[in-house]
Amino acid sequence: MEARQAVRFYLNGALQEVVPSSPTQTILQYLRQEKGLTGTKEGCSEGDCGACTVSEASLDANDQLAFRSVNACIRFLPTLDGRAIWTVEAVSDQKGALHPVQQSMVDHHGSQCGFCTPGFVMSLYTMYQNGLVQPQREDVLDYLSGNLCRCTGYRPIIDAALHLNEYPETRLDLQQVRQQLLDLRSTRAGGLSLSNGMQSYFAPTTIDELASLYLQYPEAVLLAGGTDVGLWVTKQLRSLDTVIYLGDVAELAAITHDKDGLRIGANVLLNDGYEAIVQEYPEATELWKRFASMPIRNSGTLVGNLANGSPIGDSAPLLIAIQSRVVLRKGNERRELPLEDLYLDYRKQDRQPGELIEAVVVPRRSPNTHIATYKLSKRMDQDISAVCSAYAVQLEDERVVSARIAHGGMAATSRRAPQAEQALIGKKWDETTIAEAMDVLSRDYAPLTDMRASNAYRLKGARNLLYRFYLQTTGMAETRI
Repeated sequence: MEARQAVRFYLNGALQEVVPSSPTQTILQYLRQEKGLTGTKEGCSEGDCGACTVSEASLDANDQLAFRSVNACIRFLPTLDGRAIWTVEAVSDQKGALHPVQQSMVDHHGSQCGFCTPGFVMSLYTMYQNGLVQPQREDVLDYLSGNLCRCTGYRPIIDAALHLNEYPETRLDLQQVRQQLLDLRSTRAGGLSLSNGMQSYFAPTTIDELASLYLQYPEAVLLAGGTDVGLWVTKQLRSLDTVIYLGDVAELAAITHDKDGLRIGANVLLNDGYEAIVQEYPEATELWKRFASMPIRNSGTLVGNLANGSPIGDSAPLLIAIQSRVVLRKGNERRELPLEDLYLDYRKQDRQPGELIEAVVVPRRSPNTHIATYKLSKRMDQDISAVCSAYAVQLEDERVVSARIAHGGMAATSRRAPQAEQALIGKKWDETTIAEAMDVLSRDYAPLTDMRASNAYRLKGARNLLYRFYLQTTGMAETRI
């Protein structure tokens, strides 16, 4: 079937069929400039402030409806194909009666200047549509993690969210929305193909089509969630000649379980990927919740974060420590290699032209293994790490049988600490051994000084985090506060 050249999606309940002005036109640009929906604000244009938040609905791997808050400022319009979104203009009913989220914001004085308010409303509206009408405080903080307020303060906004159950329940007709998306899917065979001058955009629907396209266009930008690629356009003003979008390939959205572990496809969102990982490694829960904001985790993918290969990416250290592997595909050929071997140097990977990362394989937990991962950053939420450390240490009779230590932010890539590992292996797990390993860390890394931290801070932080890990494994952490 021939590829389509128009994006089809629902906007505030109405079907849209749009040929974007360019393949990298953002949702925010479309809403404000073409539809006049100016309630969605432009604040940072990099997915940090939440003023542009909209609510997106899509079908998951089981054809169930999933609502997610996303940043309109860095999502490209073509990625809405087959989905539905709502903006703040559609939250109240057709007669103008306020939605419970809006009314509660009014009643609890949750708005002052109002610039950020639509984004807060849309994050809470998404939470509401997901059935959290009487949420716990932690649920509210998680959903609002992507929204910044510059004048009102968060207490009245949180109060508004915690009192939603005091208003008559008002939810969308979820069955109707689901059927609309199923109907859209039935017309999507053949994928999406857009061109505008020198720019091209392809959205294949099968893994074979994707692999073939990437062989044909090995210099193309592979687009998943766009939480990094979007900034190339909005901040660096780059023109992307050829974009291949992975988001419509259903095979890549699967998480499969077997005796060896989890296989997480390249389309699996960060939120979903981490949710699966913490079932096996609950120690990753804090990292999951601190990994950017809810809207970023709702757009970005776990494999995309690994493929980006940033030296300060938070996913790689943990996955390296627990011996994860990546599945690479080039045409019809596949190969696997340890994740740590993927990264050769800064922005250099062991990938051939036209070769993509199809999945990451996360192994089952080894017995008697202590796991931890920690993040040092200037802010608790929604901040890039200065140091991200991860540990997997196997003990038998209080001796170290194996040790894997990995860090982000300490080198040009996420990298292990082989000399510190060797200082632990075969030794008794005690203060003397851990002190030696802490000293040896300075021989494993020579970190840079940048805007996030000095090299001295990074080394000291890495040493102290190793000691923190030791204290927690021995049950002495509470005695050292």
